[in-house]
Amino acid sequence: MNQKNIKTFIFIAILSLFCKVIDTYGFEKNELVFLTWDEYVDPDLIKKFEKKFNAIVKFVYFENDEKRNELLSFTKGTGYDVILVADGRLATYIKRGWITPINTSNVPNLKYIESRFIPLDSNGKIKAVPYLWGTTGIAYRRDLLKMDIYSWKQLYNPTEILRKKIIMISDSTDTINLALKCLGYSLNTEDIKELDEVDKLLLSQKPFVRSYSYTTLSKESPLVTGEIWMLMMYNGDALSLQKHNPEIKFLVPSEGTQLWVDCLALNSSSTKKELALSFINFFHEPENAAKSALYLNYATPNLEAKKLLPSEHLNNTNIYPSEEIISKSEFVKQLSPLAQKKRNNIFFKLLH
Repeated sequence: MNQKNIKTFIFIAILSLFCKVIDTYGFEKNELVFLTWDEYVDPDLIKKFEKKFNAIVKFVYFENDEKRNELLSFTKGTGYDVILVADGRLATYIKRGWITPINTSNVPNLKYIESRFIPLDSNGKIKAVPYLWGTTGIAYRRDLLKMDIYSWKQLYNPTEILRKKIIMISDSTDTINLALKCLGYSLNTEDIKELDEVDKLLLSQKPFVRSYSYTTLSKESPLVTGEIWMLMMYNGDALSLQKHNPEIKFLVPSEGTQLWVDCLALNSSSTKKELALSFINFFHEPENAAKSALYLNYATPNLEAKKLLPSEHLNNTNIYPSEEIISKSEFVKQLSPLAQKKRNNIFFKLLH
C-alpha cells in the first residue's frame, strides 16, 4: 500500500469512527421521551423544536390516568423526560418521586402564564408548568338523538333509545366526578354515602354503555359514523370531531363540570433535564402556545399567547366557558387515600 493509499485509509477509518461516536452518543444525548395523550400536540411544533435543539422527540402514549400510573409503576418512574399530568395528580406524583418541582430559572416563559393556573407545593415551589386547560362535557349527535341535551342526568340516567349508544371515559376520576355532579354533590367529596349513591347510579347506567374508553378524533370515530350517539368528552376533542361531522354538538351541562389543567412535568429520573426544561419552555413561547391552543381547540393559560389568538377562538364558550359555568364547576383536589381507594373500588366493580 503506497503512502497516498495509507493516508486515504486512515482518513476513512477516522471518519467512520467519528460517525459511530455521533450515532452512539450524540443521538442518544438529544433524544427526549415524552409521556402524553395521543393526538395532543401539534406535530409542526415538534418538528420546530427538534430542529431548534437538534433533538428527537420520542412519544409514549397512555389512554387514561390509570394507564399512565401503570406505565410509571412498571418502570418505577423511570424512562421518561417530560410527563403530561393533570393538576390533581401532581401531589401524588411528587410524593412517589416520579416528578420533581420546576426550577423557574430554566423556564423563563413562566412569566407569561396566568398565576391562578400555576400549581404550587406547600413550600411555594412550582410542581409543573400548565400546558392547556378545559372542561369535560357531553358530545352528542343532534340529528340522531332529536332532543335537547342540558343535564348530566341525560347521560347518567339515559332514555331507552340510548341503550348501547353511549361511551364513557375509562377513567375513575372523570366518570365518578361527573356522576357526583349529576347527583348534586361536590366532585371532591369524600362522603361514603354520596359515593355509594354514585356506585348505584353507574351500575344502573351500565346497560346503556357500549364501552368505557375514549373515542378517536378521526373520521372513523363512532360518534362521527353514528354508531354512538352520546359520550363524555373533553371540550377541545369534541370541537375537533365537529370538523368531521357538523351534527356533533358539545355542551357543559347546567350543573357545572370538572375543570382541569394539563401540566408538563419534569420526570425525576430524567438524564436530559436541561433538554426537558427547554422543551417545556419552548411550548410557552407565546407564538407556540397560541399555535397549540388553535390546533387542539383548547384554552391556553399563557396570557401573551391569548393576544395572538383570533376572536372566534377567544369568544367560543365551548373553549373558554362562561363565568356562570365556571362558578358551578370545580377543579380536582387531592383526596385522602381512603377516599381514593373507595373510588377505585367503585370503578373496578363497574368494569368487571
